[in-house]
This record gives sequence, C-alpha cells and structure tokens, in this order.
Amino acid sequence: MNTHWTLFKITTFWESHGNALWVVIDWLPSNFEIDMDNIANELGRRKPGQSVITTQRKENDENFEVLSGIFEWKSTGHPITIIVKNENQKSNDYSNIKDLFRPNHADLTYHLKYGIRDYRWGWRSSGRETLSRVIAWAIAKQYLKEKFGIEIFAFTKQVWEFKAEKIDYKFIEQNILRTGDEKIASKMIEYVEGIKNDWNSVGWIIECHIKNPPSWLGEPVFDKIKSRLASSMLSIWWALGFEYGAWFDTVNLTWKTYNEWFYNTHWKVCSKHNNYAWILGWISTWEDIIFRVAIKPTSSIYAEQKTVDINWNEVDFQIHWRHDPCILPRVVPVIEAMSAIDILDLVLLNNSKK
Repeated sequence: MNTHWTLFKITTFWESHGNALWVVIDWLPSNFEIDMDNIANELGRRKPGQSVITTQRKENDENFEVLSGIFEWKSTGHPITIIVKNENQKSNDYSNIKDLFRPNHADLTYHLKYGIRDYRWGWRSSGRETLSRVIAWAIAKQYLKEKFGIEIFAFTKQVWEFKAEKIDYKFIEQNILRTGDEKIASKMIEYVEGIKNDWNSVGWIIECHIKNPPSWLGEPVFDKIKSRLASSMLSIWWALGFEYGAWFDTVNLTWKTYNEWFYNTHWKVCSKHNNYAWILGWISTWEDIIFRVAIKPTSSIYAEQKTVDINWNEVDFQIHWRHDPCILPRVVPVIEAMSAIDILDLVLLNNSKK
C-alpha cells in the first residue's frame, strides 16, 4: 500500500497478477456529482489491448466498483474507495523465468530488498499499478474543469527523429500513438510498427499542457510546483527524465537570451516565450504550464537476451508472454493523471490557508 500527496491524496494497493486493484481517494469535497462514464472512459484510454502496438492482455478495466465515498453519484466527503478486478493475468506464462532476473526490470532489486522471488510480472513494479492513478485522474479532471476551468492535455511529442510541432488537441484521440500533430502521426506509427516487427522497442517524449491554471499554484521552498510535478512524473515506472521551460538548452543561454521581458495584454502580464514554463518564484502565473517527460523503451522484447539466474549463473532467455512493444499511448493518460492529482492537491492546499 502506498500513499501520494497531502490533501487530495490517493492510496493504492494491488498486485498485477493478484485478484484486484484498489484506490482510496481522500479529501474530495462533498456534494460533487461524479461522472461515472468519465471514469470508465479514462480507464479505457489506459487499458491494455487498445491497438496492435500495445500488449494484447485483455482486461475489462471499465467495469469498476465503488465501495465507499459516493452516494447517488455524489461525493460524500469521506474517502472514496474504488476496485477493479483482474481477469486476464495468465501467471503461468512467466514460469520459464521463475529463477531468472529479467534485464532492466525490478526482479533483481526486489529480490535483494525483500528476499523473496515473485516472478509474476514484478509485484508492484508493473505498469498496471497506474490504473489506480487514472481513476483519481478522472475525478480530479472533472473537478478541476468544472470548478476552476483548468484542463490538462498530454500527447506524444517525439518518437526518434519525428517530432510533433503544431498541436491539435482534438487529434490526440484520433490516432493510436496519441500524438497531437496530424502531419507527423503516420510517420511515427510506421516507425513504431517497424520497431515492433524487429522485436525491439523504442523510447519517446510526452509533452503535457496544463491550461488555464490560476496564478497562485505552488508553495515556497518544498512544495514548489516544479518539484511537485517532477516528483510525480518520475514516480511513473517508465519515466527517465522531466524538463520544463528552456529545458537543458539553458546550457546554451545567457541572461540576454534567457531572460524574458513582460508585456501587458488584455490586463494580463505575459512574456513572449516559454523559457521558464510560466512558473516564477516556483509559483504559477496564469499562463499555460508546459512540461515534458522522457519515457524509456519497453524492457520486455521478444529478442533473445542475456541475464543471470538466482544462483548468479549467466544464461540466455527469451520471453513468451504478452507485452507492450510500445507503451507510449497508454502512458499519455497516466501523465495527465499525475498532473491533475498534483494540481488539485495544490488548489486545495492554497484554499485551506485562506
């Protein structure tokens, strides 16, 4: 069982090959009418088996069950508990790696830490854990939009040399890679399909836009909005890097090229570029917050690999189970989920001090 954040707090407990996954959501204000169809829709965006480039594990994740905290579709102000049952685990698929440590997985470190070998897809290190986060996202997304007009959109920014430039939010859900640029989508998809057919996997970059934020999100010192977002994004299993504003390009900048002058438009103070991601003193302005997350290539591929067994003998092995040759489209709603949980928690924190 693990808990995340302060007021709008989520607690998850589950195992990928156990009977079910649970999430407990604290501090959602009472009397808020929750759209159950929206929860099902968001779970559908994250679930496996969506297309030929993702794992073919089939789960009816949209069939969730509310155990507490919601009455007649409205939040009661008490903890919300939601459960989703696993139906298609196929744990026997992993019997051939019972005594092996898969490269770039948590098998080795979990074995060293806990002293027990559970070979069924990495205990709590499986990406299936993110299902719980997406349930919280569906609720936070609705609350942020209805109460504050805040919307969050994530999309595939880059795969290999193919980079999305012009972003159409409506196009994101119209292609299997969830990119926002119609002109580059077919090239991205063709490249990923080629990687899959070569028994390989690929990394990519996801960009997230938090639109219409209030001009007071974040707290000085330890609850900076940038540190909150970085912590949340790097808690996602596949994330290797977080960047915002001028990113690592700041190494090529000086004060004259980085610093941005203010100008007034429609009674709002703005600047012309995005070198600081619209975050000043680590607190948001009213401009859209934009950041990116680097995602690693999927570790499970069908090609033969080398590893060691529990007796430290070097061995060859090859997987025979279902996996994601490209986890990319399923990570997009998870990035949105963690962003929404962060933003709603900071909103509630700010309001609690008034």
